[in-house]
Amino acid sequence: LSAAGYLLQTFFANPIAGPFVMGISSGAKLAVALTMVVFLNRGLLTNSFTLILAAFAGAMAAMLFVLAVARRVQRMSILVICGVMIGYICSAVTDIVVAFAQDSNIVNLHNWSMGSFSGMTWGNVGTAAVIVLPCLTAAFLLSKPMAAYQMGEAYAQSVGVSVRSFSMLLVLLSSLLAACVTAFAGPISFVGIAVPHLVKQALGSAKPLHVLPGCVLGGAAFCLLCDLIARSLFAPTELSISSVTAVFGAPVVIWLLVRRHSGEGTA
Repeated sequence: LSAAGYLLQTFFANPIAGPFVMGISSGAKLAVALTMVVFLNRGLLTNSFTLILAAFAGAMAAMLFVLAVARRVQRMSILVICGVMIGYICSAVTDIVVAFAQDSNIVNLHNWSMGSFSGMTWGNVGTAAVIVLPCLTAAFLLSKPMAAYQMGEAYAQSVGVSVRSFSMLLVLLSSLLAACVTAFAGPISFVGIAVPHLVKQALGSAKPLHVLPGCVLGGAAFCLLCDLIARSLFAPTELSISSVTAVFGAPVVIWLLVRRHSGEGTA
């Protein structure tokens, strides 16, 4: 999710674009919930790739809606609000879908919809690796075009970057990464915005070749720490990992918005 958030921040050329990951994850969450309810209510089992495909379809639908809004609205603050609102709408519809699930399936579906690593197995890890590793490899190969794109579209075109194809690849990779995580662990909020920014601050660099591996390792460490807190803070009661990540990630979002607004006011 942190890598997906960084790719979206590069695509929108803005450090506060991370909330779009929330909208993408919520779209994936809705599609997976619909798939699970339909299959489980009919006594069928869903395999990992079915859930990933459903999550990817939901993520792309949410992303396409955001891009459609972005063509009409230029202010990033409004786009961020749209990304958050998409998340709320998808979450609300997901809750309605869960209400129609059979009683025996509600618990598992509810736990998944809140975000948790408790149901992960080594088989899930292997399946996720088939999707995640090629996407991360492709992201690393795009590090030089990303560095050029950060200087502006005109500069990127002047050095030979096909901006249209490059933008489509960024959207595709970010959606795949967010969808894969959501399919297995449910929606985990604020990782996509908090971790990339903290990594850039820690490294003192915005170069994609440095930030991307930092996001991968930093995102994993951040999620493991939040998972440890979720499992142990009120043991034996286990908290939703998304609740813990929100506690740490939301202040980062607020700080970025305040700092950006202050910078615009000073300018």
